[in-house]
Amino acid sequence: MESSLRLLLVLIATVAIIHLVQAQDQRGFISLDCGLPANEVSPYNETSTGLQFSSDAEFIKSGETGRIQKYMESDYFKPYKTLRYFREGTRNCYNIPVDKGRMYLIRAWFLYGNYDGLDINPKFDLYLGPNLWTTMDMQKPGNNDTREEMLHIPTSDSLQICLVKTGTTTPFISSLELRPMGNKSYITTYGSLKLLRRIYYTKSDAYIRYPGDAYDRIWNPRSRSWLTHISTTKDVSNGGNYNLPEAVRQNAAIPTNVSDPLRITWTSENPNDEYYTYEHNAEIQDLQANETREFIEFWNGNSITDPITPKILEIKTIQSVTPRTCQGGECSLQLTRTERSTLPPLLNAYEIYSVIQFMQPETNEDEVFALKSIQDTYKLSRINWQGDPCVPQHLMWDGLNCSDTIISTSPPRVTSLNLSSIGLTGTIAAAIQNLTQLENLDLSNNKLTGELPEFLGNIKSLLFINLSGNNLNGLIPQTLERRGVLLHGNPRLCHFGSSCSKPRSKKLLVAIVALASVVIVIATLIVFLVLKKKKVSTVQGNMQGNSRLIDKLFEVSSRIVLFTTPNVSLIWPAPLLRQIMSPMVNITRSDSPKPLIELKTKRFTYSEVITMTNNFQRALGKGGFGIVYHGNLNDSEQVAVKVCNESSTQFVKQFKAEVDLLLRVHHTNLVNLVGYCDEGDRLALIYEFVPNGDLKEHMSGKHGRPIINWGMRLRIAVDSALGLEYLHSGCKPSMIHRDVKTANILLGEHFQAKLADFGLSRSSPVAGETHVSASVVAGTPGYLDPEYHDTGRLSEKSDVYSFGIVLLEMITNKPVIDGTRENSNIAQWVRFELNQGEITKIMDPNLCVDYNSPSVWSALALAVSCADPSSTKRPTMSQVVSKLKECIENLRASSELL
Repeated sequence: MESSLRLLLVLIATVAIIHLVQAQDQRGFISLDCGLPANEVSPYNETSTGLQFSSDAEFIKSGETGRIQKYMESDYFKPYKTLRYFREGTRNCYNIPVDKGRMYLIRAWFLYGNYDGLDINPKFDLYLGPNLWTTMDMQKPGNNDTREEMLHIPTSDSLQICLVKTGTTTPFISSLELRPMGNKSYITTYGSLKLLRRIYYTKSDAYIRYPGDAYDRIWNPRSRSWLTHISTTKDVSNGGNYNLPEAVRQNAAIPTNVSDPLRITWTSENPNDEYYTYEHNAEIQDLQANETREFIEFWNGNSITDPITPKILEIKTIQSVTPRTCQGGECSLQLTRTERSTLPPLLNAYEIYSVIQFMQPETNEDEVFALKSIQDTYKLSRINWQGDPCVPQHLMWDGLNCSDTIISTSPPRVTSLNLSSIGLTGTIAAAIQNLTQLENLDLSNNKLTGELPEFLGNIKSLLFINLSGNNLNGLIPQTLERRGVLLHGNPRLCHFGSSCSKPRSKKLLVAIVALASVVIVIATLIVFLVLKKKKVSTVQGNMQGNSRLIDKLFEVSSRIVLFTTPNVSLIWPAPLLRQIMSPMVNITRSDSPKPLIELKTKRFTYSEVITMTNNFQRALGKGGFGIVYHGNLNDSEQVAVKVCNESSTQFVKQFKAEVDLLLRVHHTNLVNLVGYCDEGDRLALIYEFVPNGDLKEHMSGKHGRPIINWGMRLRIAVDSALGLEYLHSGCKPSMIHRDVKTANILLGEHFQAKLADFGLSRSSPVAGETHVSASVVAGTPGYLDPEYHDTGRLSEKSDVYSFGIVLLEMITNKPVIDGTRENSNIAQWVRFELNQGEITKIMDPNLCVDYNSPSVWSALALAVSCADPSSTKRPTMSQVVSKLKECIENLRASSELL
């Protein structure tokens, strides 16, 4: 970057001295005077260059306007006296129409000029779409006023240039300029080109830009004491595709000492930076018959060209075919004459660009258009709905969740849209059907009207729809009847086969009476059946039979028709009715000798616990509940015995919660409860023995445990996710684990994973509710959902967050909390390193895998998504299972699975 102050001062002087050619065609030029006040003329012609500038107001929806301090105004062209600054929001973006596939010169000016009177130079990031372009650090010496310029080929019909706040200072911009370029010039093998230097040799101090340069490139003049400057008044033609200004073609430099090379040097800020160079040469001297000019080009001491002889009065450009790096960060481009040359090398001008690799694809173009249509339909004015909707992930639009948000070869796709409780009016936006990968849609608690559109039932990927709490009307499409759709709170909606006339108070009364009657009849029948039996075993048998009958009923239907007349159809949500009926079935006689729910699992005495553990001889580990001992049943079956070492109310509560849960759930990826002991303050749980310890031990190599490979880690992740998925959606009622961590993932003989330690588990929210309010926040630091920690609102997404931390721990093998890191929390640390492109710092070196492996990137993207600070942006465990299985398939396809 170069100082704009000196540039602009000399530009003004240049305009006053040299004669400018007639204004050329500005078709395709976009010249924005950022922050131009509404009361000033727009567009207007800038007098010195003839460039037509317009206000930026129609290209951006946010920001405030300012003007540099008056004592500095005389030093600047009009377009750079005003500016737009952004105090609100993290990302603010210009949306500019462009020709897809056409190369553009993109230039942004930043002239602080103490516009705010604070005299604090700002620092912020500049993004092009979802990718970081550069960091504008005006706190560095000489960077008070500056510009950034690049050559870029847009991949869509609009270009988003975004200013992103990274600290306490306020981003701003003075001017934004886009110029279409010739497509046969500046061709690269990959990447866009960030301008480092554009120099032409002359004795003059005149900068050149439009109209002298048809593309409005800015050429900086250069004169050196060890060079001799030559020029001609003859016409020098353009021999290539670069369309150089006349003053560039007619001026050149040669070393004063004919034996010296012509050398260009610079220091690379990053040793890994790659560069393209363009050297423009034309023979503008009249050579004698015995004179020869021939030279070779060297890059850091290595020849990179055959001998070059400049063409007489015709520009020839020597361009890089592939990008080059600088050894040790010191860059040297040298023109050295050959042995048979009588004249030194010659150079008219040169350009140096560094390569910017924009790795992150933009969000699917059709889905971006759909989101903007939704935004327009509902007149949404969310400050962060600017720029790319999905990426970068930390700037994702509120209410969205997307796939492929970590650097991927595929454009991100929208998988979740949550516009709940924001006052939406009108009908359901038709553009939603263009989000073809949508899995979750939440439009609840708004003021939407109209009928339910058929297209909602035709989006194949859509798994969950919440339209409750609106004023929708008409018949519910049959395609939606078969989906998991929440529609309560829409009194004018009708189910298939019922009347769609508006309900009246009399019909409502009939419905209430019918519901009450049905519930009373069911309750009476069940109580009668239960109390009729005398023996406990018979009671238990009836309970189990009735429970199985109810479970079967609710498995096959999501709604139960309780009452139907020609005018009223009473349909009751199955989950709620099940809650009403379940207590009637699970009745235990008051004289039952057992304090817990009746179960098939055996209840052991404390003396039996002593016997099976051989008087607690072999300890396997220790947790918050107590110590876990190895045991044997009948000298054949190995077990793990967890003995409570406290008798506090809290520990007893956790004990009973774990017993209660494990009696009701059975899954191959949940540890199996063999029995329990409950004798006063002597509490113990007897589990199946899991021989390979817990995952945390294997990750750390503790106790000589092997550090497991990548394929094994993926399988463990899938097993653990399946266990959580079962808790969330497979068991009745569904449960939240609340303490998912690597220490609670046990590994069987063949490393199959089983979730353990359910003492903190809680029932999931009932239908229609988003969370459970927890008076006491419980869990393990580092794995604990920050949203749950701050609000006390517990949901299944809290487990998803903890699982995301587990997955990050499995990928990185780094501590979940590390005070020596700048970002102590593992999720924050990983996001920071990903934004820096430091994948090698993230991955566990013990994995010895290719970091470009799709399975690694997909798993990392999933982990970051699960550990999103916002619960609405996290996937469900079902989605997690699906993604992890894809990772394993990717691994198999690439023959990496061991």
